[in-house]
Amino acid sequence: MSSVNKVILIGNVGSDPEVRYLDRNVAIANFNLATTERGYTMQNGTQVPDKTEWHAIVLWRNLAEWAERYVRKGMKIYVEGKLQTRTWEKEGQVRRKTEVVAENVQILFRPAEYQNMGQQTEQPVTEMPQEENSTEENIF
Repeated sequence: MSSVNKVILIGNVGSDPEVRYLDRNVAIANFNLATTERGYTMQNGTQVPDKTEWHAIVLWRNLAEWAERYVRKGMKIYVEGKLQTRTWEKEGQVRRKTEVVAENVQILFRPAEYQNMGQQTEQPVTEMPQEENSTEENIF
């Protein structure tokens, strides 16, 4: 039986995407996304506060370039992708980071200061993952 690695998030962008370019001019963007579970009052009157989770989002190639132009802190976005955990060693300690590698992003709401950004932001952006051994012609 196959397995599934699928993540769907709707949340608020915590910072403008940080974009850098790797070999062959391949773009990669990173930013944080906040999802908040609303608080509530229990029957006995106890207040349970809001709980916010922060997610590390990674975008590649065309999707990263699109985010550099159109995604800004405070926007509400839809992200669809897969979980990926990286492990590395720093100063003798093993570090781990779990990220969402996005394959589809859509802007759902723009704060007033971003309302005049290009109309292309209305369309969802999808990027299919590339094989690790892809040639330059296959890179978006």
